[in-house]
Amino acid sequence: MPQDVSNLIERRRELLGPNLPTFYDEPVHLVKGEGVWLWDADGKKYLDCYNNVPHVGHCHPAVVEAIARQAATLNTHTRYLHETILEYVERLTGHFGEGLSTAIMTCTGSEANDIALRMAQAATGKIGIIATDNTYHGNTWLVSQLTMGREPIGGRADFVRFVPAPDSYRPLGGESGQAFADAFTARVEQAIAELEEAGHGVACFILCPYFANEGFPDLPAGFLDKAVKAIRAAGGIVIADEVQPGFGRTGTHMWGHEKIGVEPEIVTTGKPMANGHPVGCVVSSPEILSAFHTATGYFNTFGGNPVSCAAAVATLNVLETENLMANAEDAGNYARGRMAALAQRYEAIGDIRGSGLFFGAELVKNRATKEPYAELAEKVSNAMRQEGVLLNRASIHNNTLKVRPPMPFGRAEADFLVDTLDSVLGKLTG
Repeated sequence: MPQDVSNLIERRRELLGPNLPTFYDEPVHLVKGEGVWLWDADGKKYLDCYNNVPHVGHCHPAVVEAIARQAATLNTHTRYLHETILEYVERLTGHFGEGLSTAIMTCTGSEANDIALRMAQAATGKIGIIATDNTYHGNTWLVSQLTMGREPIGGRADFVRFVPAPDSYRPLGGESGQAFADAFTARVEQAIAELEEAGHGVACFILCPYFANEGFPDLPAGFLDKAVKAIRAAGGIVIADEVQPGFGRTGTHMWGHEKIGVEPEIVTTGKPMANGHPVGCVVSSPEILSAFHTATGYFNTFGGNPVSCAAAVATLNVLETENLMANAEDAGNYARGRMAALAQRYEAIGDIRGSGLFFGAELVKNRATKEPYAELAEKVSNAMRQEGVLLNRASIHNNTLKVRPPMPFGRAEADFLVDTLDSVLGKLTG
């Protein structure tokens, strides 16, 4: 490991604490980004196949200019009037269905999800929350209750219930299609019954509609229909966390909930919406937003400030004018096609799946048994980093290579990604 990297890691440990994670066995010291490319301190160039935060490309000039112009003019909080927040919310809600017409601006997805959960509780008068058991929605106290990886400080709240994350490669009950959907619905109904028996009732079912952290399973439109019907029959509502699949990433739809055919009462967004500037948002109906404000009130000093909103408006402009959703569909289809060809040659590739510029390969020890191969996925991730491609892994078994690049990623970059993956797999499995 280079000396400058070792020194940085030690300084991080001393100044930021011992448990702050980094990617890869040899962390990357990045100093520059442009489009879909990154450079480290030694001048090495990397293809960014992972970071969805710079949604329209690292350091996009239109977003940089909007931030600089607004920062040079005015920046304050929303107890004063400014037009940009209104312009952005009007533009953003224009991309949603009827009823989702009001918003609360925040700084992070964690804040947005915390508000969404409390909003659901205020609107329904109940407190029970249902989530999947391999999800991540943020790190406030309330939202951290939904992460199964670590026990929250003080223990898990009794008003939270989990259902199995859907796995299209190993479906519940061993069957795909409607039987799989019915098995998932049965688990949701069980969680509802437990919450009602405990006296909590059901406030909401919160989910990433693309099930991104769960391994982005291939699920048909309508998969969630019966589960959502059960939630609403119990008096609860649906929260769609669009931090990862939103803003056209799937290529086919602007939002993940559109792709899977769900109409949520609340939508949250975060990371990609201002191309790296810290912005989050909760979108809902006037009635639900009013119930929340009546119950608790809310103010966020930096949420919706003029500079953040200028960045968000510019990002939305670029997304639309550069046709990046269409590009995501084309580049994603092309990349998955090339990865599927690799699967014909490497037995370790058990499944290729995804949509748009969010896809990957699940690695297995044995295709017949579908035994996960997390160790190989970790080795591949580290080897790809050494070869100049940044990606990572996710899924229920942490054995699925996760490719989620900035939206300008095209066919040429897909070729570089797959050719490098071919070389790495050849070395590691040959």
